[in-house]
Amino acid sequence: MALPISSRPSTSGPSGPRTTTGTPYQMSSMPGHRRTTSQLSTQSHTVHKGTPGTQRTPETLRRRPRLKSQYPRDSQELHVEYVLVAHFHYGIGSRVQHQYPSAITGNQNRLGELMIPEGMHSRDEDWTIFFLHKDLEPEEEEEYYAQNAALYDDGTEEGSSDEEADDSEGPPLMYVLSLVNVKRDSSMQRGSLTRAMAICTRHPFLHIYKPLLLLALDKYFKYPTIETIDEIYLALNSMDLSLMPRLSMLETQILQVCDVKDMFIEKFKRMVRQQVEDERAAIEREGGDPNIMNNVEYTIPRDTHEFVSTIRYGEMAIPVKVPTAVIPETVGEFSIIKLIQTFAWPHTDSPQPFPHHAHLTSSGPYTHPIIVLVNAILTQKRVLFLGHEKYARDVAEAVLASCALASGGILRGFTRYAFPYTDLTKVDDLAEVPGYVAGVTNQIYAHKPMWWDLLCDLSTGRMVISELIEPAPVSEGTTYFQQHHVPPATGLHGSQNDPTGDKAFMDDILRSINSRHGESAIRAKWRAYINKFTRIAASFEEVVYGATALYIMNPGEEAACSGGGHPGHPDSSDPAVLQGHGYVWPDEASKQRELSAWAWRIEGWRNTRSYYHYIQNAAATYHAVRPVQTMDLNHHHDRLRLLKLSHVDTAAIYTALYHSINDYKSICQLLVVALESGSGLFYIAMGLLHPDKPIRIMISELLDRIARHEAGRHLWAQLTKFLRVAHERVRRERDNAILKPRIGLFPLP
Repeated sequence: MALPISSRPSTSGPSGPRTTTGTPYQMSSMPGHRRTTSQLSTQSHTVHKGTPGTQRTPETLRRRPRLKSQYPRDSQELHVEYVLVAHFHYGIGSRVQHQYPSAITGNQNRLGELMIPEGMHSRDEDWTIFFLHKDLEPEEEEEYYAQNAALYDDGTEEGSSDEEADDSEGPPLMYVLSLVNVKRDSSMQRGSLTRAMAICTRHPFLHIYKPLLLLALDKYFKYPTIETIDEIYLALNSMDLSLMPRLSMLETQILQVCDVKDMFIEKFKRMVRQQVEDERAAIEREGGDPNIMNNVEYTIPRDTHEFVSTIRYGEMAIPVKVPTAVIPETVGEFSIIKLIQTFAWPHTDSPQPFPHHAHLTSSGPYTHPIIVLVNAILTQKRVLFLGHEKYARDVAEAVLASCALASGGILRGFTRYAFPYTDLTKVDDLAEVPGYVAGVTNQIYAHKPMWWDLLCDLSTGRMVISELIEPAPVSEGTTYFQQHHVPPATGLHGSQNDPTGDKAFMDDILRSINSRHGESAIRAKWRAYINKFTRIAASFEEVVYGATALYIMNPGEEAACSGGGHPGHPDSSDPAVLQGHGYVWPDEASKQRELSAWAWRIEGWRNTRSYYHYIQNAAATYHAVRPVQTMDLNHHHDRLRLLKLSHVDTAAIYTALYHSINDYKSICQLLVVALESGSGLFYIAMGLLHPDKPIRIMISELLDRIARHEAGRHLWAQLTKFLRVAHERVRRERDNAILKPRIGLFPLP
C-alpha cells in the first residue's frame, strides 16, 4: 500500500563500517573502509572512450576517462534508509514500535497492519512487500521532469555516463520488505508473540536483504533493544558496491537480453585497476610503501549479471548478489514462469469463456488468461490478485510479476500504483486509485465486483472479469477500420485466424516453459512482445491520426515512409541515410488486418499513465538510446529478417549499416536490435554472401568492428562456422583489393 513519508533521514547520522567486498572481489591485507554518509559526491560520470577490444599501453589506459561506480564510496545515498519494528497486541492490533533512525510520518496504524499481514495466527512466518512514496505538487513534478530530461543531452558520444541516468516516471519509490515471525510461548497472552521487522530502501532489489532480516529479527526476539536495530542498520549500509561499474542505457539493455556470463567483463577489470591505482596513490600521499598493493588479490566475477558483495553482521559475513542491470518495473524476487503456470494450466485443461470486453478479450471469449491480464494492466484496469488462505508473500510476488510482465522492461508506471499486499481496511484507499494492481488474502473481495475489474484467483487459477466493469468506449481509432471496410479480425472463438498472433505467442511461451528454457528466456520473449505492441501502436497512430509521439523520426525522415513492405530509399548525398521506419508487415493487407485486430487495446492504452510515461521516456532518452539517427535500425533489420528483398534493397541496407555503425555507441544500438530479434548477427552476416563484391567487403569490415567491441565479440563468436569462413574469404578479397589500388572500390572510413 502506498503511504506518504517524510523526507529522507539526515545523512549526518551514524555511519557503519564499510566492509571490503568478498567474492567476486576479495581484498587481503587492507584496512576496512567506512561509508561516510555525510559526504556528497561531486564527481560527474565520464564517458568510456576509445576503440573497444584493442590492445592498449599503460600510458593509453591512464589517459582514458575513469569508469564510474553505480554506488560510489563517497555517495550520500544509503542502501537502507529506515528499519522498522512492529508488534501485535491482542485487543489493540498491529502497531509500529520502533522507527530507526527517525520516524516516518503518516498513519502508524496502517503501517503496522501492512507489516503484519492477516492470518498470522495460523502460520509462523511470512513476508510482505509494500511501497511508500511522497506525492509531488504539480510544480515540483514539472521541475523534476525538466531536470531529469536535461541529463540526456550533454553532447557526449559513447561510454558510461550520467547522461543515461534513471528515467523513471517520478521520484524513486521507497520499497519496504517486512518479515513477520510468530513465536509460540505458553507464558504469553494467547500463547504467542508476533513481531515484524522491515527495511525501507530506494533499491528495487530489496530481496537481497532477506537473509539479514531473518538473522536480525531472530536476534531482536532475544534482545528487543534499539541497539539491535542500530546494528542491522549499520551492517546493511556498510555493504560495498563501489566496484560495480555504471552502465549506459544501451549497455544495460544488452546485459538484460544476453545470457553471456562474461558480458562487459572488461569494465569490471577496469574498475579493479582503478581501485588499485587509487589505493597506491593514497599510500604514496601518506608516505607509505605502495608495493603493499602487490599483496592485494581480486577475483573476476563469474557472471557479470550479478555483483557479489558481502555484508558483515556480527561475526558473520553474508554474501549477497546485486543485479548489475536493474530492469524498470522489476521489484524484488518473483517468477514470471510461476505466474503463467498458475493461470495457464486450468485454462488448458478446461477452458472457460470470458464475457466480451473489447479491451481485454482481444482474441475473443477464449482469449488466454495471461493475455487478458496483460491487456487489463496495459489499459489501466483495476486488477486484484486474491490468495485465500495463501501467504502474503504469494500474492505480493504475483503482483510484482504481473507488473514486470506488462512492462517488459519497456513500459513504466505500473509499480507506482501497485499494492503487493493490502488488507480489508484499505478498501477506501484502493477506490481512489485508478488502474491499480493489488494483492489480498481476504475472501470478501471475491464477492465485491464493484471493487475490481479483473479478479485473479491464485487458489483456483481462474480469472473473472467484473460484471460491473465499464465498457470500452468507441473512438476514432476503433471505427476507422470499419469505415475503410477492413475484414473482421477474428472468428467466433478468436483463435481461427489469430491476427494478433497472441495464441501463437502463448503457445510458444508454454513450449519454452515445458522445455525448461528458464526465467531469463521467458522474460526476453515478453520484452519482445511488449516492444512489438509499442511499435504497432506507433504505426496505428500514424495510420489513424496521421502522426505519433511514440516514435521520434530521425532528421529528414518522412512520415509517409512508415509501415512495412515499403523499400528504403537511400540518400544519394549521404550513404548512411535510409528512409523508412516503424513495424514491418509483408504487405498492406496484412498491415490493415493486424492494426484492426490491435485497435481496441491500443485505444485503451492511449489514455493511460504508462502511455504518457512512454512518450516522456522516448523524448528524454532519444540521444542516449538512438545514437544512429540516419536510419531506423529496428525497421531495416526486420526487413532483412522478414521480407524477400531484391539485391538492390539489401545493398541499400548494408551500405547504410556500414556507414552508420562506426563507433562504440552505434555498435551497442545495433547489438540491442540484433539480440532482441533473437537472431543475433545472422542477418547482418548474410551480407557476406551478397552478389556485389563492394557490399561483401563492407559487411566484412562492419563485422570486424563488431568483433573488436566489448559486447560485439560475444555475438561474433556465436556466428556459425559457415559464416565465419565466408568472412575469412571476403577478408582475403578485401586485403587483395587494398594491395591492388586499381580496383578502387571505395574509401575506408
